[in-house]
Amino acid sequence: MHALEPFYNWRNLYTAEDDEYSPFYGKEYSEFYFTDRIYDHVIHPQWDNIGSTTLFVKLLFVEYSEGFAVIELIGEWNDTLYNDIMTFKRDIIDHLIENGINKFILIGENVLNFHSSDDCYYEEWFEDVEDGWIALVNFREHVIREFVAVNVDQFFLLGGNLNDLAWRTRLPEELYRIIDSLVMKRIGV
Repeated sequence: MHALEPFYNWRNLYTAEDDEYSPFYGKEYSEFYFTDRIYDHVIHPQWDNIGSTTLFVKLLFVEYSEGFAVIELIGEWNDTLYNDIMTFKRDIIDHLIENGINKFILIGENVLNFHSSDDCYYEEWFEDVEDGWIALVNFREHVIREFVAVNVDQFFLLGGNLNDLAWRTRLPEELYRIIDSLVMKRIGV
């Protein structure tokens, strides 16, 4: 896992550590010191620790004028043992919502498992982005089944074209437009 870096091709467009509205503003990164781990696997130092022992993120891009953020995730989304959704919601998502973000694109190719608890924080997040949405992109099929099995899928847009999207070949605004178009088709606008 130490070789899995967050996506870096948009760094010329946005870096969370240089964005004064970002929850990671001012953070300094190392390319050489591997300090975080998921269980017994060290992870690349460019991933951001959100206070969970199993789930890490990278804020890849934020566009405040359009109100969207792209966040890549790695690890195990474990609400059962560590209440990862509470940590993610309180420390990252709430901060972005306070700064006008109401559309979230979560990249989940590197989310290995999901373990549920209750759905309070998912429901709260859904209500907080009343005029927006939360899209899950390229999550593994078994992780989507785990979301569906406990009914938290009702708070997300997932599956279909969102589950096989070549997002790395696009600029962030283009990715946003594609996903927004898919959202509008799904809700019938």
